[in-house]
Amino acid sequence: MKKFNFIILCLLLICVVRAQTDSIVFTSSNLPIFVIDTHGQVIVNEPKIEVDLGIIYNGEGVRNNITDPFNHYDGRIGIEIRGSSSQMFPKKQYGFETIDSSGEEIDISLLGFPEESDWILFAPYNDKSLIRDAIAYKLSNNIGRYASRSKFCELVLNGEYMGVFVLFEKIKRDKNRVDVTKLTETDTTGDALTGGYIFKIDKDEGGINDGWLSIYPPYLNGWQRIYYMYHFPKPEDIVEPQKNYIQSFVDSFETKMHNPDFANTLTGYVNFIDINSFVDYFILNELNKNVDAYRLSAFLYKDRDSKERKLKAGPIWDFNHAFGNCDYYNASFVEGWQLDYATYNTTFLHSDNWQVPFWWKKLFSDINFKKKIALRWQELRTNEFSNANIFSIIDSLTTLLDESRVRNFIKWPVLGVYVWPNAYIGQTYSDEINYLKNWITNHFNWIDEELGSFVGIDEPQNSLLNFSLSQNYPNPFNPTTTIKYSIPNVETGHAPSLQVTLKVYDVLGKEVATLVNEEKQPGIYEVEFNPVSGIRNLASGIYYYRLKASNFIQTKKMILLK
Repeated sequence: MKKFNFIILCLLLICVVRAQTDSIVFTSSNLPIFVIDTHGQVIVNEPKIEVDLGIIYNGEGVRNNITDPFNHYDGRIGIEIRGSSSQMFPKKQYGFETIDSSGEEIDISLLGFPEESDWILFAPYNDKSLIRDAIAYKLSNNIGRYASRSKFCELVLNGEYMGVFVLFEKIKRDKNRVDVTKLTETDTTGDALTGGYIFKIDKDEGGINDGWLSIYPPYLNGWQRIYYMYHFPKPEDIVEPQKNYIQSFVDSFETKMHNPDFANTLTGYVNFIDINSFVDYFILNELNKNVDAYRLSAFLYKDRDSKERKLKAGPIWDFNHAFGNCDYYNASFVEGWQLDYATYNTTFLHSDNWQVPFWWKKLFSDINFKKKIALRWQELRTNEFSNANIFSIIDSLTTLLDESRVRNFIKWPVLGVYVWPNAYIGQTYSDEINYLKNWITNHFNWIDEELGSFVGIDEPQNSLLNFSLSQNYPNPFNPTTTIKYSIPNVETGHAPSLQVTLKVYDVLGKEVATLVNEEKQPGIYEVEFNPVSGIRNLASGIYYYRLKASNFIQTKKMILLK
């Protein structure tokens, strides 16, 4: 590695690296220290530039001094700014690849991770806990679903202290990450053609991208289309027969999901997807209400038929807006499924370019799929997803960051300040962690209650046993809320329709809206209430909604806040 210039050497020798504010003296850390020298170059979005990287890491529990030698890595990297919305922030995150002296990629083990050449230096900025992504990935790995490994570190860039970062793995195909068979350009026939593939649903921006559009809209008469993007083989490497194969496979799956018999236990979606992976993917995104779930950074993969012929969901990715840290699309509300919001809310459906594939809504409508979710959740709540276990992870990470977070928030003074898309603004780091724990407690309690009724149900959806009227979500709400109810079979067992009404009343008992007034077959239904649409323009306050079907009458309260 080329040695730093004289100025940088002097700074190192006197054991001081100062921020531009000249208020941080950084001499040592309990975390690994990354030192990057660009030799006057500016790191840009793309392309990567070649720079020097030195890593000081003396092992777990051993202090790292800024004057220590680069004992963990001392070499060249290609680096660029990465991310989408995060690029607006002054604290940038970086993607880099380890390279040799000739500029060729080389696989290296960094901080104990399995060897690879592609890495991410993630920069927590709007996540003031600093740990949301790390929590999500650890929970995934703890239940046997690979997600990126993580290691916190501190970064010095061109002599300037830059704060707390996290080293993440990129989602890559190899035996230690997404373990599917390696496809080469010669694998174009027979079993070799069938895998392995990694693809994703994401924004088509940055880098070299290619893929295909779904043949089905995300919702009835929707103007958007789902864009599936090749991830492995890379867009520049995948050949036409491989493109045709994976597109045809997904088309066949979507066509089955589009048909009325999609849930048939012999001929339906069970023949296309690994159900358990989709169950875990749902849980891992919904336990933290990931606002981008199912529609952005949403990965899927398929191995060779001779190894595993079904499609799998995952790995999970990108959770800095999760765990109550997002002020749009109801993502901060402890009640409600994010999938329901993204597939029922008409404002979202008609305005957002990036939608959820239609088949997620249909999967979640299948009582057998929902029962598997409930049973899996019940299993995980006794161990990996117990409050005690999750809070232990949080406490361990915050203890690790006790020292470095102080420097980070001097460099980036965001505590007590709104940073998009914060739903909560804590005045202190402790406030942020307490909010995170309280949000998890309340949201998990809601999931426990919501899924509790599905444990032990074996009947298909048209054999429901009881009437029910659920609490609207979100509540309080603005501008819309969703009300769920169920209509069972009557005792004759042949499922005749029933006259159903669902009406909304003000506190004086005056009817202000009729949401349902028609015959309904047995089933589970959801209806959206928009108090300001059409001729309605209701004031803030308390309202009541009442379901009446046969001899069943039930009323619940909701609150509109403008």
